Amino acid sequence: MATLNLHHLRLFRAVARDGTLTGAARALNISQSAVSTQIKALEGSLGQDLFERRGRNLVMTEAGRIALDHAEEIFRAAEDLTATLKTTGTRRQALRIGALATLSRNFQIAFLQPIIRDDDVEVILRSGSQESLLRGLDALSLDVVLTNLVPARDAASPYLVQRLDEQPVSLIGAPGRRSPQAASIADILAAHPVILPTPESSLRAGFDAMLERLGILPKIAAEADDMAMLRLLAREDVGIAVIPPIVVQDELATGRLVELARLDEITEVFCAVTITRKFPNPLLAKVLKSVGDQG
Repeated sequence: MATLNLHHLRLFRAVARDGTLTGAARALNISQSAVSTQIKALEGSLGQDLFERRGRNLVMTEAGRIALDHAEEIFRAAEDLTATLKTTGTRRQALRIGALATLSRNFQIAFLQPIIRDDDVEVILRSGSQESLLRGLDALSLDVVLTNLVPARDAASPYLVQRLDEQPVSLIGAPGRRSPQAASIADILAAHPVILPTPESSLRAGFDAMLERLGILPKIAAEADDMAMLRLLAREDVGIAVIPPIVVQDELATGRLVELARLDEITEVFCAVTITRKFPNPLLAKVLKSVGDQG
């Protein structure tokens, strides 16, 4: 197998970004012919054409687009390595966190409590789908992924999963929906429309299993894949929400929402997903240790 030449890869990235040999050569301060020769050498080692010419411009082929994605990941990893090895005790440190877009914001803030007020720490938060966040973790552009969806694990899996917390789940609604007398879960669900997480969530799976066991068919007022939207719908009194109390802790404290019933057989599990790194971010160890001490 031919060894990949990183210098060639860097030139390829410059041409891909500029779209012309002339512009890339000018930016790199080398001759256009040298850039062209080395791009051809890279194409030869990969066995694929990376560009096709259209007029004066170069347009990436499908192989070129794939190569650029990998090149960006390689150079991000190199930058991460450089930053890690050059870190000193006086340098401002950064912790890069990816969080599932649907994850409770209150939980994320609680996770960051050990470092969020440190003057020498910068917290970088990115949200997205599980797939995109795990790609960022693989590319070393994220230090940790916070999620309530545990990634599949087998002998080939690179992911390390640490369980951070397990939160109860309740039926939450506006104060006017509270019954003057104690009511069963079945009675509450029969009397009020419900606001539910979408079917692909683990919380919804647990709730549907409970409904099956109880033989209940509730009226669904709304479904949302975002905890913040479930909270807002409950505040608007669209119905009663199936939601962890931590998501609406401020509303519960002020009385804007109330807990109608605790769903004891359902819990929401929060996890931190990482990968093994030779130079792990020390800030991550500090945060995870704090979570472990609290548990």
